[in-house]
Amino acid sequence: MTVAKGLPMTRALLIENGVIVTMDAGRQIFSKGHVLVEDGRITAVGDGSHSVTDPNVTRIDASGMVVMPGLVDTHAHAGHMLTKGLGDDSEAWMNIAGRIYAQASDTEFWAAEAALSALERIKCGTTTAALLFGGGPDIMRTEAPEAAQAHLAAIADMGVREILAVGPNRPTSSHIYRDHAQTPYAEITVSPDAQLAVCAEIIDDWADRDSRLRVAVSLPVFTAGELDDQSVYNLSCKARDLSREKRVLFIQDGHREGSIAANAERLELFDEHSLLAHCIELTEGDIAALKRSGAKVAHNPSALMSVSGRCPATELMEGGVTVSLGTDASAPDRSFDMFRNMFQAHRYHARHFRNDAVLPPLQLLEMATIEGARALSMENDIGSLEPGKRADIILVNMRQPHLWPPAHPVQRLARFANGADVDTTIVDGRILMRGRKLVGHDEDAILDRAESAFHLMMNRAGLA
Repeated sequence: MTVAKGLPMTRALLIENGVIVTMDAGRQIFSKGHVLVEDGRITAVGDGSHSVTDPNVTRIDASGMVVMPGLVDTHAHAGHMLTKGLGDDSEAWMNIAGRIYAQASDTEFWAAEAALSALERIKCGTTTAALLFGGGPDIMRTEAPEAAQAHLAAIADMGVREILAVGPNRPTSSHIYRDHAQTPYAEITVSPDAQLAVCAEIIDDWADRDSRLRVAVSLPVFTAGELDDQSVYNLSCKARDLSREKRVLFIQDGHREGSIAANAERLELFDEHSLLAHCIELTEGDIAALKRSGAKVAHNPSALMSVSGRCPATELMEGGVTVSLGTDASAPDRSFDMFRNMFQAHRYHARHFRNDAVLPPLQLLEMATIEGARALSMENDIGSLEPGKRADIILVNMRQPHLWPPAHPVQRLARFANGADVDTTIVDGRILMRGRKLVGHDEDAILDRAESAFHLMMNRAGLA
């Protein structure tokens, strides 16, 4: 396994004296408990103190803090960190982002943006995220493997856990990519089939390289009418088959109004390793297809699609469908703060039903932890604090005015906390942040690198 450069290995770690919110099957909470981590895995969780005789154990006093599983963001985008604030509205931003991804970005852009993205996640307590490699108007940067390789290498160095979804563009539209590794740049036109071949190469290259990183297959969402186009139908079949051949997640962004039912009927596109984002204005056929296939849903209450239509998240969960939370981060108007999305999800659905009892705090916390892990087919490894699971843990500083008095920890987390309350972030037993300071990385250097990549990109895009 690749070890993140600059991050110290901690063989044994004892977190003690904190409120332990386990999110285990019994949803146990220990008012003054401990979590013991050895070789990257949790070996003990319980109330009271824990006797450790090893003098080399690293101890963290979690007094005044909640100790909980790291947050799981099941839908976001790579590239967006360096496109925030561009354009006067969402349509203008979409067009600008597409132009940047295809024509103004290079490998340094994708590496610097990845480090910045990981930095925000670490500081918000998001230990695992699923990102599409590109986006906007379905422009995926898979004309060659180098950009994705640069992203993944930067993420590996930062130490967070991630699933990167790579895939083709729509076959009904053409995009010209610019390769800035050459001077002057070279222009590349690539077919969706060639992009799928690149995706297979990326998947193979990162298989078993780093246990924290996985690669998934993405595919644009096609309507029933679009599936009548033979090129669309054939591409969908090939993407489906690639994901199953490689045994990786199949991810789509933007299902709505009958598209799930159409793709399930025509292609048998979905199974229990499928993750479908947004899922707004679903038909009865869509909901039946989700239940039948076992596909999971990434609900994004802060996303623009949640303005144009409603995801029936509460109804889906009542029907047995796994629904997780995603930020759709981090542009044009969003962040990676999962606490913000928990709060917004509650208000979104409480307003719809005019009932404040909808989505109680524990259910929101489930969507952001164990249900997020289940949506990514990772519930056996992460999402709760239990012996045997990977040690993805965050400590939330509760000794603050907006989180006081010290009672009802789950309610305070889901209703009042925000990403800036996270004190410590741990992934795979490695401490990535302690006391809101990065461990093993220079935050200013990450910001400066991203700023340099941003200005170069803006010049290339003619936006300076």
